Amino acid sequence: MDLGIGGRVALVTAASKGLGRASAIALAQEGARVVICARGAEALASAESELAGSTEVLAVAADVTDPAVPAQLVAAAVKHFGRLDIVVANAGGPPAGRALEVDDGQLEAAINANLLTSVRLVREAVPHMRTHGWGRICLITSSSIKQPIPTLALSNAARTGLWAWAKTAATDLFPEGITLNLACPGSHATDRMKAISLPPGPMGEPADFGKVVAFLCSEPANFISGSTVLVDGGRSVGLV
Repeated sequence: MDLGIGGRVALVTAASKGLGRASAIALAQEGARVVICARGAEALASAESELAGSTEVLAVAADVTDPAVPAQLVAAAVKHFGRLDIVVANAGGPPAGRALEVDDGQLEAAINANLLTSVRLVREAVPHMRTHGWGRICLITSSSIKQPIPTLALSNAARTGLWAWAKTAATDLFPEGITLNLACPGSHATDRMKAISLPPGPMGEPADFGKVVAFLCSEPANFISGSTVLVDGGRSVGLV
């Protein structure tokens, strides 16, 4: 299937490893030009080298949770490529903790990283998408927005808030040719999963998850907006 994004410009945050990197690779394989960012210089350079084999790539060393960085990333993408069509918002997840064990500072940090960062990126990117009457926004969240994980209270709270914001934003954006969806991974074979030690079970392949993100950012997905796509091997069993 031709996803129709050849030549489009995509910005993928926290893209040096894990699901962010897999998403950037999948977009590059479909012909998109890609801007990536991450905090770790070594991992970022590795991702840049891999992507450079298949597309034009701009790598920016930055911490996307810094409130000033989303605007800087969007500006860098537009300056380098002249446009911005696709945003894949991703940030590292907060530490594990049960609901009554987390404090105000931890909640504020989680909300900044896993809610506000995505909102800031969307706000900065949308004016450039409006210029061309076309845009794709995919927010990488977690399957916990549908089935909260007791030991990940911080993630549950921040990501569910982002879901509610995204549902309302998607309604405003769709008439302008801009879609906004959430890709919600369950357990995948990433460093994050090793760090939080969730119960054992089947794990997804990051490369497969990246292809789901690429589809949500595609031309054929033009009538999908405000959706949450669970990529969790059927582990979430709720009906709503």
